[in-house]
Order: sequence, then C-alpha cells, then structure tokens
Amino acid sequence: MPQSTNRPSGDTQNPGCVFLVEDDQELRTSICEVLRFVGYKVQAYANPQEFLHDFTNVVPAVLVTDVRMPGMSGVDLQEKLLSHGRQMPIIFISGESTISEAVKAMSNGAIEFLLKPFSRENLLSAVSKALALDAQLMRDLIKQVEFEQKLKVLSPREREVFKLMTKGYGNAELANELGVALSTVKEYKSEMMYKLRLRSLSELIALSESAERRSASKLDESPRSKS
Repeated sequence: MPQSTNRPSGDTQNPGCVFLVEDDQELRTSICEVLRFVGYKVQAYANPQEFLHDFTNVVPAVLVTDVRMPGMSGVDLQEKLLSHGRQMPIIFISGESTISEAVKAMSNGAIEFLLKPFSRENLLSAVSKALALDAQLMRDLIKQVEFEQKLKVLSPREREVFKLMTKGYGNAELANELGVALSTVKEYKSEMMYKLRLRSLSELIALSESAERRSASKLDESPRSKS
C-alpha cells in the first residue's frame, strides 16, 4: 500500500490522541508508524489490561482496538470504558469477527469496524472522523453544562415557562396554562431569555433537546455501570 500524505484536520496544535490496543506486535508497530507519520500522538498497548492501567482521559481521543485478544476482547474493553462513563469513539479492527460481535460493538457506540487487511486511507479516514466527533461531543458537553448552570438562576415560574415553551406552547397557551395575563407571560419570557442569554426560541429548543439527549445518555449508561 502506498504511503498516505494526509494530515490531521482540525486543530493543528492538538490533532488528538490515538489509543491503540493490538496484541499483534507487527501490526501494532505498522499502525503506529502510519498514524505518527501524519502527526497523531499514539499510545500503544499490547493488551486491554495495560491500556486500562495506564489510561488518562484526554480530548479529543479515539480508541483503535482489535476485537479478539487474549484475556479481554475489544468489545469487553468497550463496555469497561462505558461503565466508567467515558464514551470515547472506538474503531474496531478484526481479521475474523462474528456478526453478533460487530452488532454489539456498533450498538455500544463504535463508529467503525475495519476488517483486516485494511488500507491506510480507510484507517486515517476513520481516525479523523472519530477525533472530530470526540471534539464536538466535548464542545457540546461544555455548552450544555454552562446552560444547566444558567437554568439555576431562573425563578420557579420562569423554569415552568421554559419547560412549557420547549413543548411548543405559544403565548396564549402559556397564559391559559399558568392562569396569568398575556402581558405577564411576555414579561416572564423576556426575563427568562435575558437570563439565559438566548436570542431566539430556536436556540432555546436546541439547548432543551441537548439536555434531554444528555439525560437519556445517563440513563442508558446506568445499567452498564452496575455490571
């Protein structure tokens, strides 16, 4: 396969970290060379246990791991990370995997499943996609945490208005639901939008949907944390 000259896209000061878990030393070395050649920081491990012992959470990051390894499979490693609350993008590589393994990996959030032998281009494309996703997830998380902090400054009545607005209530419906005058509803809305530093209803709805997704994500993770 020809050498790829692709370079990491995005933040050139922090192109991201690639965690590689591969028990085949020759393949591990080859993947490291390809990734480091284009500028990625790579931390390589011969088995999942070494990775878990050494792992430090960094962003953006991606885990590239073989599926079948002695002691702990790549899918087991994926579930281990999820149980610790780290939803890192994962790229699985495998020479032979069952359909059930692939389905389980993808349902747990894997973004790519590369079958050996895979090309440099496919590997680099998957890594670039994963790092961009992890960076975006972190930006969304920071934005959501900041928004949740802002919600705390709302009065109980303003929070009630917020919840109803995200459900699609108009001014007349709000006035009827809350039992107040239309002018009072407008005052509540104006004050709420000012406190949240929002300029439009669409921004409010987008942030509300993000909050719901984050809450749903926490619920999805809770069973795994008990396993």
